[in-house]
Amino acid sequence: MGEKGKYLVLIGAGALLGSAATVAIYRLLLPRRVGKQCTNVEANELKDHKFMEDVNHNTVVPDLLMDEIVSEQLTRNIQFFGLEHQKKVVSSYVVVIGLGGVGSHAASMLLRSGVGKLLLVDFDQVSVSSLNRHAVATREDVGTPKALCLKKHFSTIFPECQVDAKVLLYDSSSEDEILSGQPDFVLDCIDNIDTKVALLAACARRGLKVLSATGAGARADPTRIRVADLRESTNDPLSRAVRHRLRKDYGIEGGIPVVFSLEKPKAKLLPFKGPSGEEENPSDYQIVPGFRVRIIPVLGTIPAIFGQVMASYVVTQLAGLQVHMEPVVNFDMDHYRVLHQRLIEHEELQYGTTIQVQVDVEEVMYVAKELWHGRSARDQSPKDVGRGMWRSVNELILIRWDRTKPASVSNLILLKFKEADEHESRSLDEIKENEPEFFARVTSVLKRAEIDFGL
Repeated sequence: MGEKGKYLVLIGAGALLGSAATVAIYRLLLPRRVGKQCTNVEANELKDHKFMEDVNHNTVVPDLLMDEIVSEQLTRNIQFFGLEHQKKVVSSYVVVIGLGGVGSHAASMLLRSGVGKLLLVDFDQVSVSSLNRHAVATREDVGTPKALCLKKHFSTIFPECQVDAKVLLYDSSSEDEILSGQPDFVLDCIDNIDTKVALLAACARRGLKVLSATGAGARADPTRIRVADLRESTNDPLSRAVRHRLRKDYGIEGGIPVVFSLEKPKAKLLPFKGPSGEEENPSDYQIVPGFRVRIIPVLGTIPAIFGQVMASYVVTQLAGLQVHMEPVVNFDMDHYRVLHQRLIEHEELQYGTTIQVQVDVEEVMYVAKELWHGRSARDQSPKDVGRGMWRSVNELILIRWDRTKPASVSNLILLKFKEADEHESRSLDEIKENEPEFFARVTSVLKRAEIDFGL
């Protein structure tokens, strides 16, 4: 039977017998499609990896990528990350707490990206009103616990994933049950302040990587969503309250990445009306103390994008792919003009001439935004990605990396003033000897500028 004939049989099977039979026939008819589709996954390479040692969880798990259907399903991820890095994703364990508009989409994309083990936690049920933003719930799922709803649907999307669902409220009594097992990442998609603060503090205490979602309600502009340190989030009442409580109750100043929107909320909490239609005290109707009863208007697309951003951040982290996030403070052209003028003045002061300034304002924008992401060159290590972004251009200056070469796009670094003074008091040989990692990182970034500009 030819390739076209095999597909006709497969399509016919799907129409007549359903998904389970289709997958079974797929396995029989298309055992070699992996080798044709996965350009980065050669058959002999896969045969050498029958099992993967999962060091973090002290177990040996089957290499799911040996399975033809799994490998076919994750083809694009394998091509993007490479086989070895996708294996890290497949062998990872992620906990998602809060499975509403944000958490359901985050969990869904983690599943579709090949995460091998998921723990889904939520005490709430699917409601009719949540269908405008939930990732997989249908009207038939209304009244079903969100955790069980996701597990049911996930079993039809990527059944090889080990999905555990807990209909449970996170608090101090359930902390160990939820956070034990050494998860590689915890996603906080809770919208209650008390619970959110307790979870983030517990993750910090246990040394667990955590990514937290802030308020996604009452927003409409997806282009203003950012990932940054909790200290840098703005225009978000939820993150402001969480930041205050973490500092006050636990002495935690920052170090927690969050997804938030720079956009000011478009609406406020709606007044609560009881069965009589009259406005009443929301606390009289709370099922769980401390949880919000009043409703905040939500455009369903925004929490979905929040969840997608969270999943993208976590998957790239699990795979070991370094992604530089957009700076929280996006300088406008006036700011870049200030940086350009400051460079000219510094050149005049330091070298007595501006003849070797070989950049204009647009090239300054490239250097500051694309190369250094709006941060000091000394805040570019992986642990600083998404944090330490400076709120004011007044703290930054562009100077030459190598004083013997002109001030060009491939020879400018962004530093704070004190750092700039220290840099210019040392030779590159001294920096290379004493700070080899910093030297290598800057050299790599400036090499990128040479490639981008064809220098």
